[in-house]
Amino acid sequence: MRDGPGRLLVTLYGVFTVGAASRSVYQLSTRFDEAPLAYLLSAVAALVYAFITVSLVRGGERARRVALGCCAAELAGVLTVGTWTVLDASAFPDATVWSDYGLGYLFFPLILPVTGLLWLRRAR
Repeated sequence: MRDGPGRLLVTLYGVFTVGAASRSVYQLSTRFDEAPLAYLLSAVAALVYAFITVSLVRGGERARRVALGCCAAELAGVLTVGTWTVLDASAFPDATVWSDYGLGYLFFPLILPVTGLLWLRRAR
């Protein structure tokens, strides 16, 4: 995972870990009462990204399985929250990382787990 396309995947997940974590920490500490669900979901996204990043860096069969599970959970989260925000925008007064399928992040939150799942299946 530390070479070639795997390195790019690790880098992107690392960037998303830092981005989602810093965003959620700021929002939770300064504006929690405005949109608690949205900000908590961004924190969950940051945790999922962190687990994936660490698993990809560690390598090995167990870490690969953890990364697969986290990528599947991330994809489920993106699809659930994305659909929810499209159908009922008023449920989220502020955007999450996964709102509108990751539109605010150029759809990377939707693309990354699909890419990760494909890569992890191939890298067996």
